[in-house]
Amino acid sequence: MKKIVLTGALGALGSQLRKPLAAMADELVSVDLADAPDLLDNETYAKADVAKMDEIGPVLEGADMVVHFAAIPDERPFEELLGPNYIGAYNVWEAAYQHGLRRVIYASSIHAVGMQPTADGIDTNCDHRPDTFYGLAKCFAEDMGRMYWEKRELESVCLRIASCTPEPGNVRALGTWLSYDDLIQLVQRAIDTPTVGYTVVYGVSANTRAPVDNTRVSFLGYRPKDNAEDWAEALFAKEGPADPQNLAQMRIGGPFATVPLGESGVAMIKKMGETAPAPEGAATPKGNGGKLPSFLSKKGMS
Repeated sequence: MKKIVLTGALGALGSQLRKPLAAMADELVSVDLADAPDLLDNETYAKADVAKMDEIGPVLEGADMVVHFAAIPDERPFEELLGPNYIGAYNVWEAAYQHGLRRVIYASSIHAVGMQPTADGIDTNCDHRPDTFYGLAKCFAEDMGRMYWEKRELESVCLRIASCTPEPGNVRALGTWLSYDDLIQLVQRAIDTPTVGYTVVYGVSANTRAPVDNTRVSFLGYRPKDNAEDWAEALFAKEGPADPQNLAQMRIGGPFATVPLGESGVAMIKKMGETAPAPEGAATPKGNGGKLPSFLSKKGMS
């Protein structure tokens, strides 16, 4: 490809993707809000806010695909997520359409279906059941991706990333863990699969205890290599018996299924003494500082 754009390029996961994505195109344009890092030979950098169309729109001109990982990667009050997570996703899809891109690869999240029971063994055709405003933003973007495909023929692959960390940090991650190597493979397959239409795929490794099923989207060619079971003995010894009355252990969203709306799920994970996963690859955008945009201000709302 000629040009790939990566948003959230300096985040926990975006930073893992820069080098492999640069190898897939003549030019990689990395986007984030911080100052430019040391760049690869064929990498350029754009300091831009995805919540502002006049900043992110021009960056997509001439691109083949955009890998959209920029967002606030945690539960927050709706007003704080509105700019980066909701409007930012719209801006990326709309700019991709306006500039004739072929495909959007989107960092969705397991939290789009976080209230689904872990024991149900859901596949990619299950209903949305978000556990937070954060998860709701992922549902919004997934539905937007389907609409842009059906109405405007813009392809997208929505990656429902679960617990992406260097290694699984808790018993729940024995099912939900996604290794960095498998993340890279997942994004590569989302890019190089010839046709995808609108596709949802779970971002988990080849875990023996995986609570989700990617069989319906095997055409992507995603074949994860790593298995969290290698850490099972140590993690069970660390955490002890599970509590069947604990909603965090019974729902696929884990602690995000138990936190009050608007309160940090990552903080809850850390409070429990667990390793907090990076739900996606974004450095936290400044967005609009948690304020409603002028067109949605209380004065203008009915």
